[in-house]
Amino acid sequence: MLDFSPLLDLPLISGGVIAAAIFLYVLLDGFDLGVGILFPFAPSEDCRNKMMNSIAPFWDGNETWLVLGGGGLFATFPLAYAILLPAFYIPIILMLLGLIFRGVAFEFRFKSKGKMHTLWDYSFHFGSLAAAFFQGVLLGAFVEGVAVKGRAFGGGSFDWLNAFSLMTGIALIFGYALLGSTWTILKTDAKTQEWARKSALYSLLYVALFMGLVCLWVPFLNDKLFVRWFTFPNLAYLCPIPLLTVVTFISLYKSLAKKQEAQPFILAILLFSLGYLGLMVSLWPWIVPYQISLWQAAANPKSLSLILIGVFFLLPITLGYTAYSYYVFRGKSGHHYE
Repeated sequence: MLDFSPLLDLPLISGGVIAAAIFLYVLLDGFDLGVGILFPFAPSEDCRNKMMNSIAPFWDGNETWLVLGGGGLFATFPLAYAILLPAFYIPIILMLLGLIFRGVAFEFRFKSKGKMHTLWDYSFHFGSLAAAFFQGVLLGAFVEGVAVKGRAFGGGSFDWLNAFSLMTGIALIFGYALLGSTWTILKTDAKTQEWARKSALYSLLYVALFMGLVCLWVPFLNDKLFVRWFTFPNLAYLCPIPLLTVVTFISLYKSLAKKQEAQPFILAILLFSLGYLGLMVSLWPWIVPYQISLWQAAANPKSLSLILIGVFFLLPITLGYTAYSYYVFRGKSGHHYE
């Protein structure tokens, strides 16, 4: 079997692939979850149809990246998988149930009428809401860290449930609502677009509030985080991240005020990118926060070599197909999904 470990830092490359997959999932599934979160607040049935049609070609493909992230963690970092999965069983199951319920509601909505149509509308909303909330809870609990005993999870079933994780759960709901509303601005027009622009402004206010709260809270979760962000020379090196975030907030607000179409969505993506970069800086080099690094949790080098050969061929195909699908369905939402 081929072994590239003498030539390449395989754990680092594997960690980068997983981090990229999670980031793509957050961005791509984030906007269609955001559409679901905003769905019942749309001003008319026609607006809701336009919103649904705008994500119809993409929503199920977007979840590919979640599978790659979870499956990749199991294959490349089995120790981290064995520790993190028992720590987060409950929120993971609840998140998946939300995604399943949302997927069922998406399909059934187009085949129903009357009261059942309304029922599936709300099912789509609450499935999206649950998935977004528990993804945020998972993020908060992960950043806070888990109890490790030996090479296994050493905590309780509800260690993930605390003030910080609940706050990040609510924060991600508004973050996805911002992505969803800016996507709706891009893909619709007239009354739907005007309503989406107002929703984006409303969401932006709460995203700014929660991002500020996270920035103030996170450094005090662990001494290592405080040292990472608030000691020299790190403070000088890392200050461009919060400064760029503030500039992005201002630019996004101005683009909404000027009634631009594409720029708000691009800036919302940039805002998420800066937040994700800050998260990566905070957690480096741990894959089980503050206890186990990428290299300590990595699989056998020969196993990583084999997995990365497959990734080398399949990842460009997946990226190419995803890009092509967005190209084909570019422009405003039009024809009804069947």
